[in-house]
Amino acid sequence: MAYDMYQERILQHYRAPRNFGPLESPTASGEESNPLCGDHITVQLKLSPSGETVDEVRFTGDGCAISMASASMLTERIRGRPLPEVRRLTQDEVVALLGISLSPVRIKCALTGFSALGKALAQTRPMPGPAR
Repeated sequence: MAYDMYQERILQHYRAPRNFGPLESPTASGEESNPLCGDHITVQLKLSPSGETVDEVRFTGDGCAISMASASMLTERIRGRPLPEVRRLTQDEVVALLGISLSPVRIKCALTGFSALGKALAQTRPMPGPAR
């Protein structure tokens, strides 16, 4: 029964994660661990020269199928996107990438990469908005 929750798409991302491996000269890096499951993920970003777009994103680490697949799907989602759009990404949107219902414990697994991304984004400076 437990195997049924791992849809084929999740298994594909787990077995062959996209954007996996270290990034040379990242602009920012964040890491997160999930002690409940043993997941550990580091997300690295390389921003465009203007600092407005995520030119490259890679992740490293290890963990359960849910955490690895979620991090893989997340990197696909944000690569090439404007930084303000990446900053607006929500936990619910990240969990929705998996396409399955998750228990609260598994939601924590699914959000390990998202938490690491948040720590990386905290190292980037937001673009100044209009003066008020």
